[in-house]
Amino acid sequence: MRDDLVAKARRFVTDVWNGEREESVYDLVAADCPNTFGNGPEGHLAWHRDRRAAFPDVRYEIVDVVAADDRAVVRWHATGTQLGEFGPVPPTGRKVSYNGVTFLYFDADRKIAEVWSVNELFQVLQQLGVEFVPPPAGTGG
Repeated sequence: MRDDLVAKARRFVTDVWNGEREESVYDLVAADCPNTFGNGPEGHLAWHRDRRAAFPDVRYEIVDVVAADDRAVVRWHATGTQLGEFGPVPPTGRKVSYNGVTFLYFDADRKIAEVWSVNELFQVLQQLGVEFVPPPAGTGG
């Protein structure tokens, strides 16, 4: 069981995140798996296509995968060049490099039911040249 989850986690990163075989998302992701771009496989495809539109050469390298019971954890490193809009940040042509960890929870059918990621988004924005200005003192912000 553990090896199956490790293999599925690896496929999720290589096939879906890196865009090598996007159709794998239908084998891997449950129909009700939440995502900010919509539930299920289509929501996950939309999110990763949006990310690749901003960083067309983005590559996620798997650093480590561990699995137990109904979950897997992927530690990864990403690199890419911002050639498209990233949220409110216009294209900069700058390269970014950052790390993250993604927690995958599998349902009874062995499909991904939940995805939780933690990454260095603040570093990405700094690498893109975004300036962070604290609110004025006494504004409660």
